Amino acid sequence: MRTGTDETTSDFYRRLLDLGANQELEPLLDDALALIAGVTGATLAYLELSGEGSEPRYWRGRGLSDADLQTIRQSISRGIIGRAISEGRTVETPSASLDERFLDLGSVRQHAIQAVLCAPIGVAPPIGVIYLQGRTRVGPFAPIDREHLELFARQLAPLADRLARRTDVSSADHTREARARFQCTEIVGRSAALAQLLYSASHVAPLDVDVLITGPSGTGKSMLARAIANNSRRATGPFVELNCAAFPDTLIENELFGAEKGAHSTATRKQPGKVAAAEGGTLFLDEVGELSAGAQAKLLQLLETRAYHPLGSATPVRADIRVMSATNADLEQRVAAKQFRADLYYRLYVMPLEVPGLDARRDDIEALADHFCAEACRRHKLPTIEMSRRALAACREASWPGHTRQLAHAIEAAVIRAHGERGRTVLPHHVFPKTAPDDGPTSLMHATRQFQRRLVLEALEANDWNVAETARELDLARSHLYNLIHDFDLKRDPKKGSS
Repeated sequence: MRTGTDETTSDFYRRLLDLGANQELEPLLDDALALIAGVTGATLAYLELSGEGSEPRYWRGRGLSDADLQTIRQSISRGIIGRAISEGRTVETPSASLDERFLDLGSVRQHAIQAVLCAPIGVAPPIGVIYLQGRTRVGPFAPIDREHLELFARQLAPLADRLARRTDVSSADHTREARARFQCTEIVGRSAALAQLLYSASHVAPLDVDVLITGPSGTGKSMLARAIANNSRRATGPFVELNCAAFPDTLIENELFGAEKGAHSTATRKQPGKVAAAEGGTLFLDEVGELSAGAQAKLLQLLETRAYHPLGSATPVRADIRVMSATNADLEQRVAAKQFRADLYYRLYVMPLEVPGLDARRDDIEALADHFCAEACRRHKLPTIEMSRRALAACREASWPGHTRQLAHAIEAAVIRAHGERGRTVLPHHVFPKTAPDDGPTSLMHATRQFQRRLVLEALEANDWNVAETARELDLARSHLYNLIHDFDLKRDPKKGSS
């Protein structure tokens, strides 16, 4: 027979899963606070997600007026909340006013705070905190309340982080204005560098002029070319792509311009080329710098006259096409080396667009990684899995000489590895398999402790090692500050004076 507690826990688990249906951050936080306050019987609930510096990125309160919420944000139990975040574990007390860890805190004394449960949201490092105070029932928070809160915090972390990042992307999207006039949903990113490229492409797309796209290999030049075609007056026409580096010199002219029957040994019938296939639409020549001298001469004629001769034909054929080309080579250098025709170079260089490398688009890496992760799951028909915060941070800091192509392949492999381990998220060692599984969390925790150590030491030195004054400045209990001094092995430099 099920007890009332069993029914409450079962309902809690069901409602916890239902939080995942939220697609907007603010409704998620409101529903989350209502759920945890209700199940624990807390009279006051406050939740915040970390931001830059000391200011939270998002915050929410329940059962509080605007003035109360401001008071909490500015003063109430920052020591308790700070302890939960810095230590990365739940802080619990039946009475903060009587707890030696907190009784020295001005906010605790001022508000006579009693029962408190405070848990970090996420780990290594936490992305926020949930703070519960007071009880609608008699007595302190029960062990089951702590169990519910910690489960709640673990479940909320990936949901809140995903929606917060989506909200941040929307609010800081430099490409928004360009995308309003240039439809390119397949091009992922929000950086200023990408915005400049899309802005230029939006001006070029409606004009029936030839375009040269430059940039390192793997940056998405062909994707940009297709987007320009889709936004042009030729959008309903064909988009025909030819990789000029994929064919030997003896075949490239045949592939590009076609051949009459008998023009060469393999032309047993009339063979239409890519130019004919692109009639009424767009011809995209990738790696145009690899064209042979003969093909360069014929391409120049096509660009200047919009006419060409198939192999073996003396009759010119008119071509109603737009030509876009791309290269990762330095064509100007090739012209100087007599490897590329100067007249063709100047004819191609009418409307150049340079695609930036990933090093100039660091702000786009996390969004690209999320996109490639979802694409890999879809392509391989795998259950949906998401990138962890640590994996995204590692991707952002890594070097990607192969640019978006290399990143896409790395994330695809990472998704497969994560599923092979039956993981719930993609972790750093899935993306970077030469990294030991424990390396990521350890280094992050080490960095957090190093920051805490430096912060405490600088505050002590600024206050001439007056522990009471330093504790007030950091809003810490003196006992906790003494513990930190011991844990970090902090010692006063005798050269800086003594008290």
